[in-house]
Amino acid sequence: MYYFFLKSLHIVAVVLFLGNIITGVFWKVHGDLAGTLAARAQALDGVIRSDRWFTLPGVAAIIVTGLLLAVTLHLPLLGTKWIAWSLVLFGISGVVFSLRVAPLQKKLLANVRAGMAGTWNEAEYQSLSRAWQLWGWIATGTPVIALVLMVSKPV
Repeated sequence: MYYFFLKSLHIVAVVLFLGNIITGVFWKVHGDLAGTLAARAQALDGVIRSDRWFTLPGVAAIIVTGLLLAVTLHLPLLGTKWIAWSLVLFGISGVVFSLRVAPLQKKLLANVRAGMAGTWNEAEYQSLSRAWQLWGWIATGTPVIALVLMVSKPV
């Protein structure tokens, strides 16, 4: 019973985490396509807030429940390749998000707010958006690969 409870919590955390980071891309693009600075500001503010409310708690829950599941099943973290690689990929995602994606989101929002005050630098916004897309793909793709490893459990 304990195992199924932990596994259920782990899956819910993964769904919240991946769902939030994937829909964050949708809302950023949606704000950009609306074309107004207000829409962009609202979308970026929502993405940043949802990271605080869903992504970060999801990360904590994934790590805690994942470690508890491995201990419960007596699986060595580094001796089980699919767990070790999943941890590496999850770590890469966290580093990229912390050092690149989150700061870029804040810069994008500051850029748009400056634009709303009358001094928008569209070229800078486009440059920041391209960087956000690149780093966002890495921060999103690595946990998706980890998910595939966790489900398939290759040797």
